[in-house]
Amino acid sequence: MYLEHFGFSQLPFHLTPNTELFLGLEPHYEAIQMVNSALSMGEGVIKVTGEVGTGKTMVCRMLVNHFEPHIQLVYLPNPALSGDELRMAVATELGLSGLTICQVVDAIQQRLIELAKQGKHVVVLVDEAQALSDEALEVLRLFGNLETEYSKLLQIVLFGQPELDERLSQYHLRQFRQRITFSAQLRALSLDETATYISNRLLKAGRQSELFTLADKKAIWRASHGIPRLINQICHKSLLLASSQSCAQVKNQHLYSAIHDTFDACKPKFKAPLLWGWS
Repeated sequence: MYLEHFGFSQLPFHLTPNTELFLGLEPHYEAIQMVNSALSMGEGVIKVTGEVGTGKTMVCRMLVNHFEPHIQLVYLPNPALSGDELRMAVATELGLSGLTICQVVDAIQQRLIELAKQGKHVVVLVDEAQALSDEALEVLRLFGNLETEYSKLLQIVLFGQPELDERLSQYHLRQFRQRITFSAQLRALSLDETATYISNRLLKAGRQSELFTLADKKAIWRASHGIPRLINQICHKSLLLASSQSCAQVKNQHLYSAIHDTFDACKPKFKAPLLWGWS
């Protein structure tokens, strides 16, 4: 691996979201602020959508890591559940066990009331929410109806791909859709944001000098469409190729090969930086 070769303390472009390398660029910062503000106002259902690789899981983890102590988290990373399985998953996260399906709803409501009396706010955070079945969405809607005279007993934050918006636009899901009070949409990074993103990750991983020129960063942005996951893949492969050839800097041929080895990247036609040409 190229850690020692380039003097890194950790992998700067690993695909597993690493909150230590997080940079609060505008699209991610705005999503985090929106969710926190909506939760503080007691809103029932909140939605964050974004294309594959735009950083939804990273935003999700940053929220979890910085929730206030009074928030009781119910985290559902695998939403491909039936309605009954979803109820049991929520019950388990709330510390309830040994329940039958007939008992679980009443037990959850009682537990939520107990937590509310203790000053706790229960937040259900659903990742990959586009995979929720209609039955599971209906269960979440009914959970959202649980409330005291003054506030919701349970708040719901959905993270999903654009397919989630398509599903929620269907007529039979209008009841759930109308309960979504705030939404944020993660976009791709701009050229300036991409350059800052790359430099920030290199610096936080322990590299004091640049390994990619500005021309390289422009090519990475064009090839990746500004999608953070694709940026990571291209940079990671470029560094691997450079280290395997004992180069102190990423060269044009390394970047060209890395882009062509990344399936969803826009491919350059030529190897010369000023004459990339794009497919």
